[in-house]
Amino acid sequence: DLVSSRKASPCAIFSGTMGCGCLASELSFLLEPSDVIAVRERPLMLDCRVQGEEPIMVTWRKNGVPLPTSQRVQVLANGTLVIQSFQKRKEGSDADMGEYDCAAQNRYGMLVSRKAKVLLASLPKFHTHPLSMTVDEGSVARFQCQINGVPEAKITWEKDRVPLNNTDNRYTLLPMGILQVTGVRQADAGVFRCVATNPANTRYSGALRTYKEPVILSGPQNLTITVHQTAILECIATGNPRPIVSWSRLDGRSIGVEGIQVLGTGNLMISDVSLQHSGVYVCAANRPGTRMRRTAHGRLVVQAPPEFLQWPQSVSKPAGGSAVFTCVAQGVPEPHLIWLKNGKVLMPGHNVKLTNNNR
Repeated sequence: DLVSSRKASPCAIFSGTMGCGCLASELSFLLEPSDVIAVRERPLMLDCRVQGEEPIMVTWRKNGVPLPTSQRVQVLANGTLVIQSFQKRKEGSDADMGEYDCAAQNRYGMLVSRKAKVLLASLPKFHTHPLSMTVDEGSVARFQCQINGVPEAKITWEKDRVPLNNTDNRYTLLPMGILQVTGVRQADAGVFRCVATNPANTRYSGALRTYKEPVILSGPQNLTITVHQTAILECIATGNPRPIVSWSRLDGRSIGVEGIQVLGTGNLMISDVSLQHSGVYVCAANRPGTRMRRTAHGRLVVQAPPEFLQWPQSVSKPAGGSAVFTCVAQGVPEPHLIWLKNGKVLMPGHNVKLTNNNR
């Protein structure tokens, strides 16, 4: 009876000891599927390796529904599920994200694996960009950027599109995308940006500038010249970003465009000046995109040499009559008129009168 019982028993056929053969025949997992983050349009593999008596059939389910195989979705001989190109479609039911499990079956029964969550790697836009700021030399600057990635993105920093020098102990990178710069120097001024990287993408934050307030290094000086000459009014400004230099007149009158030229980054040149160009000129250094500005002003005085508009005419008068001589001249500054008689300066007397500034 004992011999016939062992022959009939799968345990006796598989091994010479009762019970051990049963364990070898039963299904057990060598490797179950695990949670994974997939990359769009990249292959995805989920493991399902089983030991037990052959033949063993392995099937897969997604969200509890049997997963049909196709040219894109295949089950390998060892039970591994392969999705050739992971997809994210607009319709949620068509997407490859979800919970996957595998089932192994042989003539002794069925074994179902744990559920593995499959998420899609993503990296949306930054929801917090670093803010620009003005930094004094020797002080501390702190910048922060935030982004929600799946999986969590690695955050690095760039200055002027070059990776930040991590060996400089003045730079401290903290979690949550925080950058600290201690002992700020003039050389630190520039364009900073935050770089986020994960398997889905690489994104760059908005540019961050460590601002320096605009400063006018040299403003226009008071200048006196003669008509038809060329006037050059100096204005040199610095700052970060480089300020925009503009010109205006203090009296609000237009400078005009004829004969006007800008030298360098802000010097104003007026060719062939006329009397109308006289006035106070204001140089303004403006921070781009803001109302922040610094101003300096200088007076331009245009002089004109004396010029006769009307001169005295010869007259004949009887003795005892009155003779009137008219002389009108212009110039800047206003000319002073002197009357001569026979080459000698004519002084006012009882019978000589000078009116309207000796005219």
